Amino acid sequence: MTLALRLGWRNLFRNKRRTLIAGLAIGVGLASLIFTDALMQGMVAQMIKSATAAYLGEGEIHRRGFRLTQEPGLTIHDAAGVEARLEKDPDVEAFAPRAESFGMITSAAEARSVMIVGVDPSRERLLSQVDDNIRQGAFFEGSGERDIVIGNALAEILGVEPGDRIVATVSQAGSGVLAQDMFRVSGIYRFGIKEMDEGFAFVRLAKAQDMLGIGRGINEIALKFRDIRFATRKDNPFWTAYSTGGNEAVSWAVLLPQLRDALGLFWISLAFMAAILFGIVAFGIINTLFMSLYERMFEFGVLRAVGTRSAGVRRLIIFEAGALAALSIAMGLVLGLVLTLVVARTGVNYSGIEFAGTTFSEPLTPVLQVRQLVVYPLATFLFTLLVALYPARVAGRLRIADALRKSL
Repeated sequence: MTLALRLGWRNLFRNKRRTLIAGLAIGVGLASLIFTDALMQGMVAQMIKSATAAYLGEGEIHRRGFRLTQEPGLTIHDAAGVEARLEKDPDVEAFAPRAESFGMITSAAEARSVMIVGVDPSRERLLSQVDDNIRQGAFFEGSGERDIVIGNALAEILGVEPGDRIVATVSQAGSGVLAQDMFRVSGIYRFGIKEMDEGFAFVRLAKAQDMLGIGRGINEIALKFRDIRFATRKDNPFWTAYSTGGNEAVSWAVLLPQLRDALGLFWISLAFMAAILFGIVAFGIINTLFMSLYERMFEFGVLRAVGTRSAGVRRLIIFEAGALAALSIAMGLVLGLVLTLVVARTGVNYSGIEFAGTTFSEPLTPVLQVRQLVVYPLATFLFTLLVALYPARVAGRLRIADALRKSL
């Protein structure tokens, strides 16, 4: 066994140029897989972050039926108790209570239908990025109960600036009576997302509750977890635990099914890419081993003539393929690590590009994981040995007389 290993390694370098080209081809394929997987991991994390961190949250709790009807009278059952449980939940990093209703915003120049959201500014800062994207004014100054924060696109339509007055109109829960109040524009934010910049207006939670006539009720609790992967873990008991008393707790995957489906397509595309690359690798391995086999046909004939069994010849070819795989994996790991780390330092700028309802707001950086450095090299090694079975079988079936007549 030891002799066969040594012979396999030495035979690999009898034609250094061919070995280097074949090894580099396999190594580039492996590096491409590592880099692509890391890039997709980064893209998935960035898409989830962009979709959830801006406003939505990684999960939400509502009264059952509220997501379909947006009826402000559907308030969360025992909201105070739910909030108390969330405060003690070790998986929850932050949560933000909200009261929501469609309404009308009117200025001296124009009127627009928008989603009016009542928020607790101190809690909202910990969950959403509205306060981080303020371009003019401030995110609720002081304790003014009639402050309102709107998007830059809505401000342009209404023709208002910070300090200007606008009127908000909503329909009260249950009765349908219209409630109006005048607000002062406290701040103007900009996300670069049309729906957010044009379709939302934020007021203080207590003021929204008063206008909607829901007392201290809330329509939504947005959630942020300590681990961004927590929301999509299979068999996660969190959602069942908080879906009681007529309430409904759902993750972002339920709230954004188009994003969930798009992320599923990423892994399908990675599987196709892996299949293509392994196909190319297979042809490279077979070509290299067969060239080596025909160059040494006479030697194999001599080995068989002096008593070497067919199994011994096949084992020699397999070990040679294993040596080629080891060399290729070493080159692929170096190339993959260097490429991934270089791109991770600079990032790929996709800012402003929208995909599956999500707008990238930060540079895309690949995420390197131990799995990528173990699974792909191991798969490459095993695949190389598998492909080598064919030339090994051919070598083992060589007739001694035919082999001795050939010498290249």
